[in-house]
Amino acid sequence: MLNGTAEGGVPGGVVFLLDVDNTLLDNDAFAAGLGARLEQDFGAAERDRYWDLFAKLRNQLGYADYLGSLQAFRNGLENHPQILQMSAFLLDYPFERLVFPQALDVIARLRTLGQPVVLSDGDVVFQPRKVRRSGIWDAVEGRVLIQVHKQNSLADTQRRYPAEHYVMVDDKPQLLAAVKQVLGARLTTVFVQQGHYAVAADVGAVDPPPDLRFQHIGELLDCDPGQFSRLLAAAAPGRAHEPTSQPLQDQT
Repeated sequence: MLNGTAEGGVPGGVVFLLDVDNTLLDNDAFAAGLGARLEQDFGAAERDRYWDLFAKLRNQLGYADYLGSLQAFRNGLENHPQILQMSAFLLDYPFERLVFPQALDVIARLRTLGQPVVLSDGDVVFQPRKVRRSGIWDAVEGRVLIQVHKQNSLADTQRRYPAEHYVMVDDKPQLLAAVKQVLGARLTTVFVQQGHYAVAADVGAVDPPPDLRFQHIGELLDCDPGQFSRLLAAAAPGRAHEPTSQPLQDQT
């Protein structure tokens, strides 16, 4: 697990647990760009070999490891003139261009309501690099947790950022359901329907279903103060353990 420098939630307050890939940042666009670069420099067959290695490593580790996949991909290509350029492509990628419209504005809005915290799966080099270069690290004031499996690290997350109530924003409804089963009514789940995982998800089969649904992260800015009050109602004194009764906004 990798964490940023800022810790310490506000007991009695609200902590927003924000996913990164395809929630705040268009990781599908990054993957498409990476695939195009691999095909350009090495050909379609080698591009496909990279993605095969990527899939195998992801199954082994439980998270996306672009750098580890590149290391394995190098085998047989040690003398290729472009192989060393791929590290620069990954580490210097302009992720600030892939932040979803209004995502940083949403984080700024959430800072007025509680503590936004990045909670992401990933490796300890590339994923934090992505969060920093995108501007998300600064937007959450260094409150960054990068886990191997974030749904299995909830005790550590709560210890580092204690709160009366948590709001989790993610593009994977199955993961939201898994965390909801652990935290119960102390958690409001927000499903942002962006990216290939969200498109492929059978939300009707997810139990429990997301409390709230949005098509895009920027739609959180469309909520008026009354809607935000309903979102945070479960954290109010005397209601901290009651489930959220009504969706804030259903965009499906």
